[in-house]
Amino acid sequence: MDFIKLIEVRSELGAGTRGASLGVDALKTACLDKGSDYFIRFDVTEVETENDALFEPSPYAHAKHIDSVYKVERRTSDAVRDAIEDGYFPLILAGDHSTAAGSIAGIKLAYPKKRIGVVWVDAHADLHSPYTSPSGNIHGMPLAIATGEDNTESRRNDPHKDTIKWWNKLKHVGGNGQNVLPKDIVFVSVRDVEDEEKFLMNKYGIRNFLTSEVKNKGVEQISEEILHLLEECDLIYVSFDVDSLDPHISEGTGTPVENGLTVEQAKELNALLISNDKVCAWEMVEVNPTLDRENAMAEEAFDILEYVTDVLIESREKSTRLKLERQHPRNPAELEGYFRTIAEELLEEEE
Repeated sequence: MDFIKLIEVRSELGAGTRGASLGVDALKTACLDKGSDYFIRFDVTEVETENDALFEPSPYAHAKHIDSVYKVERRTSDAVRDAIEDGYFPLILAGDHSTAAGSIAGIKLAYPKKRIGVVWVDAHADLHSPYTSPSGNIHGMPLAIATGEDNTESRRNDPHKDTIKWWNKLKHVGGNGQNVLPKDIVFVSVRDVEDEEKFLMNKYGIRNFLTSEVKNKGVEQISEEILHLLEECDLIYVSFDVDSLDPHISEGTGTPVENGLTVEQAKELNALLISNDKVCAWEMVEVNPTLDRENAMAEEAFDILEYVTDVLIESREKSTRLKLERQHPRNPAELEGYFRTIAEELLEEEE
């Protein structure tokens, strides 16, 4: 469908292991193996990366390659904003998870007055800052960037002044330094958390649906509770890190953690979430074929991607038909964004 735009971000600057930049192409290989036409069905924007910076040592020990990450975040935010403003639903396929801060910034640029909720399906909380990070890898920091959270109360590092300069610039991509309120974050399957991140989760009351809770309650109830928690938000962004999956499925990701979701749980959860009209962007990250055998993770991830996309198309077509039926005479120009795109297509079909 013409209302979806794929945004491909082959960056791995924020990761501690190499190979996530190959994740998008691993998904394309899985697509070919399945005999699917997925990657020729949609318009595509490719975000320019700065991966060559990895060949040079970074002077920023507590936020590695932050100067280059900043450039990629800016480009990612621009790509997401442009897609939304052109009437598309951005479906983002990225390397390491650091670029999610750019995705959120792009939504904020497109909707500066809207309140954005975040569903973070991940093994990790990604709430570190240069003041708290034990590794300096920025893929552990995107939610701190998006919320503008330094967490100096849990300070363990003394970042160089140049690091802080870039960090403050990074936090202001997309807005005034807080694109998302911490209380508007919901975690799913987060299970590898440092004390500094636990501090923030407790401070702001960030809800985490553990894998055991998903299993016991069922995916449908979990999705309902997530949407209830974010009911005061105008828009919702869903970020799916494949390390939320159990490593028994595949270890083709940089930071696998035991006791994750099954493929079926991930499929159904993401599908139920994306069916909600408030969801304005969806993202998949951290497929790393260099850590895998026979592209197993990408095969599973592509199945999730294709299934969730098909549900998105079906749900948006249905909701647009309902919107059109409530309008008399039918007037697609009054609909916003991708709803307008679908409406125009539906009316053309009827004519």
